[in-house]
Amino acid sequence: MVWTSRICYRKYGNFVDNLRIYVKGGSGGMGLPRLGGQGGKGGDVWVVAKRGATLKGIKDKYPHKRFIGGVGQNSSIRALKGNKGEDQQIFTPPGIAVTTEDGKAIGELNAEGDQLLVARGGHGGSLHSNFLPSKGLGHHIRLDLKLIADIGLVGFPNAGKSSLLAALSHAKPQIADYPFTTLRPQIGKIMYDDHRQVSVADLPGLIEGAHLNKGMGHKFLKHVERTKQLMLVVDVCGFQLSSKTQSRSAFEAVQLLTMELELYKEELLSKPALLVVNKMDLPDTEESFEELMDQLQNQEDYAHLLPEDMVPKNSLQFKHVVPVSAATGHGIEDLKVCIRQSLDEQAAVETEARHREQLRELRGTRSPPASPSWGSPRIM
Repeated sequence: MVWTSRICYRKYGNFVDNLRIYVKGGSGGMGLPRLGGQGGKGGDVWVVAKRGATLKGIKDKYPHKRFIGGVGQNSSIRALKGNKGEDQQIFTPPGIAVTTEDGKAIGELNAEGDQLLVARGGHGGSLHSNFLPSKGLGHHIRLDLKLIADIGLVGFPNAGKSSLLAALSHAKPQIADYPFTTLRPQIGKIMYDDHRQVSVADLPGLIEGAHLNKGMGHKFLKHVERTKQLMLVVDVCGFQLSSKTQSRSAFEAVQLLTMELELYKEELLSKPALLVVNKMDLPDTEESFEELMDQLQNQEDYAHLLPEDMVPKNSLQFKHVVPVSAATGHGIEDLKVCIRQSLDEQAAVETEARHREQLRELRGTRSPPASPSWGSPRIM
């Protein structure tokens, strides 16, 4: 089956994936002592997931980054119970983790419409407080984008990640013929004929020692955590960052990328992964590709070719290995099919797992059937 795709691209120029803001609940309203009136409660501050919202949008619209709930209404003769202060809502994209400034988790917003209370308003004045109101709670919180794309491109500089994103999305990211690395994630979107959209992120390039925070280091690896699947991109001819560094084969590149992910967080290797072997338009690459496939299928037989510090404890299990040429477009349509198939398979597995979990919860809450009560036997 041949899939045809229409591609649209959205470039995140000044990409913002985390934001520190100040939130404070509104103060309560004054009570009315002579009539026992109660002041209104101060407004709360909520973080609400809304499709189309961005952290950059919040930063641009609210440069002060302060969000305070409305003040509760004072008690009066006309209204002994004051009205509640207006709540403040902060609209963020789905996939946000909210933490305190010291990193303590407050909660997550995973789907549109999810909301999280981050600052309570103060109580209105009443008999119990001598009719004096209390102030709302205030503190700094952090909003971290937990998921930035369906697919995250992982590779060393000059592996062709930006060129691949351009071929997939007709985007125009920065591309160079020397070891060059993207400094900020650039996100392209593929829209299939059934209107399914798949986002692909070109992440900052890795270098050896990234897990030790060399180069973009932890900043890159943090982005990897925020993608559903990994797409490793390697040059079929291998790579060499500079004349001072050692030349690596495509197989060594795969092993090094795997090891950097493993050393940063071993759980990353459990993500579904695809391998894209780029630059297949260069001369004599078919033989190099066949050699790489043999090495990947028989990794134990080739482990002795690698330095001991380059061998990961575990290996990535690639759902698809796709040879492409981002320069000529060779293999790009096959890659789009593999991307869609892999994501659909993952969604089916996750849906089945959710159904099993819901079934377990249902069985756990269901009361055991009561024993029938027949009373004492009757003697006829």
